Parts: sequence; structure tokens; C-alpha cells
Amino acid sequence: MSDAAPLPSGPDSTRVDRWLWAVRLTKTRSDAAQACRGGHVRVNDRPAKPASPVKAGDEVRLRLHGTTRIVEVGHVLEKRVGAPIATRCYVDNTPELPPQATIPVIRRDRGAGRPTKKDRRLLDRLRSDMPPPPDTL
Repeated sequence: MSDAAPLPSGPDSTRVDRWLWAVRLTKTRSDAAQACRGGHVRVNDRPAKPASPVKAGDEVRLRLHGTTRIVEVGHVLEKRVGAPIATRCYVDNTPELPPQATIPVIRRDRGAGRPTKKDRRLLDRLRSDMPPPPDTL
């Protein structure tokens, strides 16, 4: 037996915009509807309108803020619930992003003026030791 509270009862299916809002994948329901209208939501690899039905077992792809989330509906909700319960209502199948190569950024204090000859030589030495930036094609 688990100590987790039981999931709230819900219908067999609901609107995709309502479900995205209820499980906290979007901040507001209007954000979810706007994402659907903009073509950023797909249910089972088909473009979804805000009123498209979603049921348990469906795969929902949501592109929001430059990232794509792939989730499988585990439980259908119509009302917004707390974050711990919301995360139990879907299975997140989003692939992990490869780690970004972090390149140190050389910064000068604001108002420090132009770098001196000594500062420029130091900056050139630091830049030459750094690997070249990765190709962005």
C-alpha cells in the first residue's frame, strides 16, 4: 500500500486544453487553448484543436517556451489539482536534452572603461585557451 492520496475521480475523456491546464502543463487554460490553435499540441500525432478529446493512454505532445514535452495520459482530470497529484496523472516520456557545453563568459565590471593593454593581453590569452564554439547548423 502506498501513502499517496487516491486520484480524484474524473470522466473517461475531456478536452485537451482543459486537461493540459488541470495537470499543470500550462499556466492557464487560455494558454493551453492558444497553444492548440497555434499548432503546438498534438494528440496521438494528430494536430489538436482545444476541444479535441483526450483519454487515458493517449500521447500528448506540447511545444511550449521552446521545449517539447511528450506525455502519456494516465488519468483524466477536468479540474486543476495540486502539483503532487498532477504529476501522477501523466507519464513524462520527454527525452532528456544533451548537456550544453558551457563556455565561460568573460565579463568586465560595469563602468570600468576600455581595457588596458595588459587586460587585452589577458583576455586574448583566456580566449585562445578556450575551445572554439560548437557549430550551430
